[in-house]
Amino acid sequence: MTVNDMTFKIGGEAGQGVESTGRGFAQALVRGGLHVFALQDYHSRIRGGHNFYQIRVADHDIFSHDERVHLLLALTEVAIAEHANEIVDGGGIIYDPALSVDEAILGSAKGLPVPLAQIAEDEGGSKVMANTAAIGAAAGLTDYGLQVIHGVIRDNFGKKGAEVVEANLKVADAAYRFVKERYGDTFPFKLQAVQGPPRMLISGNQALSLGALMGGVKFVAGYPMTPGSPILEWLSVHSEDYGIVTKHAEDELAAINMVIGAAQMGVRAMTPTSGGGFALMTEGLGLAGINEVPIVVVNVQRPGPATGHATRHEQGDLLFMIYASQGEFPRILLAPGTIEQCFEAGHRAFDLAEKYQCPAMIISDAFLAHSPRALDMDALDFNVPIDRGALLSEAELDQLSEPYRRFALAESGVSPRALPGHPKAVYSASSDEHDEYGLICEDAEVRIQQNGKRMQKLETARAEMRAPVRYGPSEADITFLTWGSTVGPLRMAVDLLNGQGQSANLVQVVDIWPLPVDKVNAALKGAKRLIAVEQNYTGQLATLIRAYTDVKVDASINRYDGRPMSPEYVLARLKEVA
Repeated sequence: MTVNDMTFKIGGEAGQGVESTGRGFAQALVRGGLHVFALQDYHSRIRGGHNFYQIRVADHDIFSHDERVHLLLALTEVAIAEHANEIVDGGGIIYDPALSVDEAILGSAKGLPVPLAQIAEDEGGSKVMANTAAIGAAAGLTDYGLQVIHGVIRDNFGKKGAEVVEANLKVADAAYRFVKERYGDTFPFKLQAVQGPPRMLISGNQALSLGALMGGVKFVAGYPMTPGSPILEWLSVHSEDYGIVTKHAEDELAAINMVIGAAQMGVRAMTPTSGGGFALMTEGLGLAGINEVPIVVVNVQRPGPATGHATRHEQGDLLFMIYASQGEFPRILLAPGTIEQCFEAGHRAFDLAEKYQCPAMIISDAFLAHSPRALDMDALDFNVPIDRGALLSEAELDQLSEPYRRFALAESGVSPRALPGHPKAVYSASSDEHDEYGLICEDAEVRIQQNGKRMQKLETARAEMRAPVRYGPSEADITFLTWGSTVGPLRMAVDLLNGQGQSANLVQVVDIWPLPVDKVNAALKGAKRLIAVEQNYTGQLATLIRAYTDVKVDASINRYDGRPMSPEYVLARLKEVA
């Protein structure tokens, strides 16, 4: 039977090409007009340790993975032991008989031994092509079109020459035929390519990087830290094409100070990191705060504290980012939860930073950052206008008749900004409190004026912060409250609940700080049973909303084991808290 929603999983050790194999197969599915959501799981080591790449494919849009697996491509015995219990009735496990698998560990799954390494060596001349054989075998088992697989192979190996391409094509064809002849009639789940618009397979990190590019980023500095590093890498790869300067700094302290320097000169500048790196940046964040420098900081979270789980999933830094650094100063915090929202946050953060002359921050996490999803090519709007805020022009500076007051008092809290270089745009900047001209000053009244001016920006910006996003019916018996990447699994859970005759919706807070209190109150007004869903222990969004609004959640579903939220997890925990 042809199914409209199934899951593949590829499991093996680090160094076996699990990610590249999974990504290639996912791309082939997208090119067949299908929707895809992929999930990576890997240890924080270069070689060894069990890794997997999971692909959910459907003929409709999907926003999360599914814990039920239809076909496992096992490159090691460990992969079978780890995932055999996830196989659905009628599902199977492809493995190389050279693994000497004890059939007892297969459980109820159908064992499908395929000599992947032998096929690779016989047809391609090298066992290294066993992963290509695995993709061919998966296509043959599900009756998926081999021509689509051929196209991905040509693209992936084209740079290595025609000989390598042809060898991989032969390997894929041989594995396809082997599996189709031996097991094709016995495997019940089939896939069929469909006509559909062109789609791209894009992750949260890639979308955020692309958004930053469209938003005019020209300087990026960072110290590599999983899972934020790919942002620095992506922009570095495209730096020459788009005139971006990227800098691998010696540490996170240097990175944020470089970004402050670039932004002070008028360049749109950004630094990507993770929670541990952001911890080192907090002093620099305060420097940007007191000097009203518009920088963008991206924290792609992972479990902490300290090194924590370097490659896994959590949402433990929300309150930290809102209150980071000593003293009080305005900052803006956006929390995208979908690929589309990552793209938008990538460019919108620069407008907000310059409009309010303060740090604008984006909080993401490993699940959102590394999980690619298929999007229609027109899903992202590349017509991005740029708003630089109260920026004085050369003509306006020419007309100044008195010394420039960089930190002039303003009702909105936002002083007109001049970029260095003009003879009338000279002012002092330091890490000390200062007067309107930027001169260090310890006068109590000046302190009140300047601190009050800066903090007023929060109230000015609050009006621009967007209302939470609702999904599902306007009225429901259960309302889930969430933020960030949990929104994808929750969307699927809401659909499942409503499909079962229950009544559920969700409210996602995207603009976190300054919290749009009135809009949050309005979005949650009338919720019959409000359940917060977060990937942290303490329920940080629920705590924030309780502190600033009159809303208190009725129950919480929290996950903090380093694994991503899933629809199944939500539904199982819902039975405990409902």
